[in-house]
Amino acid sequence: MEINVIYSENRPWGAFHVLDEGQGFKVKRIVVSPGGRLSLQSHKRRGEHWTVVTGTATVTVADRVVDLIPSESVDIPRGTIHRLENFGTDPVEIIEVQFGDYLGEDDIVRYEDAYDRT
Repeated sequence: MEINVIYSENRPWGAFHVLDEGQGFKVKRIVVSPGGRLSLQSHKRRGEHWTVVTGTATVTVADRVVDLIPSESVDIPRGTIHRLENFGTDPVEIIEVQFGDYLGEDDIVRYEDAYDRT
């Protein structure tokens, strides 16, 4: 079965690829380059579930920081501050499933960003 990427975006930390989306959900493959980190952020209208596919992902959810390896996952409830980082030498890939009534990229509240985005 072939999976078609709906769209992709490059980011300073790596890239994401939207694999599927429908009413109330979106599925992404997120690739974080070595040394890359997403902003410390939250979302007002969606929750997320991350499953690590490759590499070791350092994940912050609220005040908890854990390293996750392939097949491990974490839930990020709507409104919870979170971050994904890659301190390794190989890319980290995760599958992200978003759930909510609005899944646009502009539903990001950034608290800290290594790339000076707001």
